[in-house]
Amino acid sequence: MNILQSSLSPADIHHYHRVVSQSAGIRTHFDMLIWLQGEMQYYLPHDIMIAVWGNFNEGQLRHDVISPMTGVRSHNVNTDTLSPLLLQLYHRWTQYSKSPYAMKVGESGFLLEDTGLQCMLGDALKYMRSAMVHGICDERHGIECLYVSFSTKPDYSQVDRATVTAILPYIDSALRQVSHLPEQASVGPLTLKENLKPTHTLSTREVEIMYWVALGKTNPEIGCILNISEFTVKNHMQRVFKKLDVINRAQAVSKFKELCA
Repeated sequence: MNILQSSLSPADIHHYHRVVSQSAGIRTHFDMLIWLQGEMQYYLPHDIMIAVWGNFNEGQLRHDVISPMTGVRSHNVNTDTLSPLLLQLYHRWTQYSKSPYAMKVGESGFLLEDTGLQCMLGDALKYMRSAMVHGICDERHGIECLYVSFSTKPDYSQVDRATVTAILPYIDSALRQVSHLPEQASVGPLTLKENLKPTHTLSTREVEIMYWVALGKTNPEIGCILNISEFTVKNHMQRVFKKLDVINRAQAVSKFKELCA
């Protein structure tokens, strides 16, 4: 936090510590998604985050894709297709003495090779305009993990590069608390219902709405996303409150996350 303290007010510092301290409670991929797409966006705005680890020298990599974008999921991506881009970003990171760096691209966005253009991630990357790259080195175990944040914004600033240095250890610590799933199950709004505990009684529409509520969206925003009226969203939320036996949105999100565990 020392890097940022000189430019933050006491209220800003309090907010920062409150947000990063939430990393201690991350246990599932859904927890990670909600945290990164919530107030963490204030410190590291992004649309897609990819964590990659393994043997960078031999190109034997594993990855985790975290994004609210439909279909942009780890299990939808072939590692062999994604690896050339990630290795290129890794080697540039080492050239910069393993310091964070940002890059921006033109209207073509970031391109994957060959079949990557046919997958949902490959298509989404074409709309990204900038990336922030930094990694964590575990010297005791000889392990490195590279984190790449892609954004539709035109560029990351110098402040963003300083910020990522401060917050990446929290992101890395949080991800290490999440069990790696071989199939990297999807948690998107269209397929989330299939992954909920069977004890729930929520309808498909209610699950969709709670997905966006958990991401911090307001009723008007959810209405726009789902192409329904704000009044309809409100009515669905009232039914969700009754089914989950809660009285407010915060309690509803907490109960919903328990169903997703």
